Amino acid sequence: MTTTADCDLLIIGGGQAGPPLAHAAAKAGRRVVLVERKQLGGSCVNFGCTPTKAVFASARVAHLARRGADYGLRIPSVEVDFKAVLARAKAIVAESVAHLDRGFEGSDNPRLIRGHARFAGRDGAHFRIDIDGRALTAAQVVLDTGTRNRVPPIDGVGDIAFIDADHWLDHERLPRHLLIVGGGYVGLEMGQFYRRMGAQVTIAHAQAQIAEREDRDVADALQRVLEQEGIAFVLEHRATRFVRTPSGVRTTLATEGGTRDIETSHLFLAVGRKPNTDDLRLDTVGIEVSDKGIVEVDERLATTTPGIWAAGDIRGGPMFTHTAWDDHRILASQLLGDGSRTTDRVVPYAVFTDPELGRVGMTERQAVDAGRNVRIGRFEMRDNGKARELGEVAGFSKVVVDAESRQILGAAVLAVEGAELVHLYVDLMNAHAPCDVLRDAIHIHPTLAEAMQSAVADL
Repeated sequence: MTTTADCDLLIIGGGQAGPPLAHAAAKAGRRVVLVERKQLGGSCVNFGCTPTKAVFASARVAHLARRGADYGLRIPSVEVDFKAVLARAKAIVAESVAHLDRGFEGSDNPRLIRGHARFAGRDGAHFRIDIDGRALTAAQVVLDTGTRNRVPPIDGVGDIAFIDADHWLDHERLPRHLLIVGGGYVGLEMGQFYRRMGAQVTIAHAQAQIAEREDRDVADALQRVLEQEGIAFVLEHRATRFVRTPSGVRTTLATEGGTRDIETSHLFLAVGRKPNTDDLRLDTVGIEVSDKGIVEVDERLATTTPGIWAAGDIRGGPMFTHTAWDDHRILASQLLGDGSRTTDRVVPYAVFTDPELGRVGMTERQAVDAGRNVRIGRFEMRDNGKARELGEVAGFSKVVVDAESRQILGAAVLAVEGAELVHLYVDLMNAHAPCDVLRDAIHIHPTLAEAMQSAVADL
């Protein structure tokens, strides 16, 4: 039985939490090993945030060019070079990954090992880790293995060469007609991208409302924007069968009233994510997971096995890049600091459609269901001077405020740059400040930020 582990901290997975935690722990004098079987950066850098926002930028330029006449410009035609759009995104991904790799080049601490790590039980008080046949022991372990696209058990799915959020960059031919199964955030973002590239797009969703986590007025407004761009929606229909055809795929969509078939050239599956925990041999160290593969953690990100921690999407809760990155600060607090930082935090997020939906805190529906006495402030972007001047008048700002304390419980900003603007509300929530602070401030005119202030003034 060994008395000293090979490393003080072993991190499995190089997502948003892994690399910064590895560097912080090494700087604090810990012996650190980070194991990654593919590319550093996780889903965000490799196929999520980084490349999607890059191609969305291209799609927005194409969209604005088609609207040239609205701005007094004559642009005879707009030609999309789809492969070039993807190539630009891939180049940005490669640059980001290379930057992460350089942080470990020539470093013995933290040390980067390429391979697939799995638990192999205990060695006394330490944990045994198998990395493709190589054995290491660690005093503490952090799991940061992320998620992958969930493939639903639908008849015929194995016969279809579908596109998904993990592999969309590999499909360099623009679909003629794309069916997206799933009207959540990924489906909506990618639907608008492919539509602006020139594809016909249909989105099928099993629920009566797209983006069902949002208030109905927000979701309906977003759907109208996408419909105006030519995206078709088939709601309350569940995909039950896929059949490969000479021209693509035939999908059977079922509802209470019967079934209908839709034939498209391509299929995109966007029905959720699955945790990468099924091949870690967690049972050898007694870690409990849910039936969906989520690792059970407390507010300190500690698992049910002392000495093992979890970060990022596999720990349940908000599955965003920024929460995964903040997880490394929580773990640094627990492992290297005073232990004060926890998952008790304000978590904003965004849907990067155009206009963007910036969101934080409770929806109106959630606040009412929780029994809160609330007031709602709302301001239409068409009434904001800067939005009119930009020609970007779609959407609105909506803020949910506690009627007694005047503190902001939540907000939704459906607007151009909505993901940026929502931070006005985020910062007030973090400061536990009443909304009157924003109401009474002086904002530059003309700015989009004035609309956030006007929503509060509407109270």
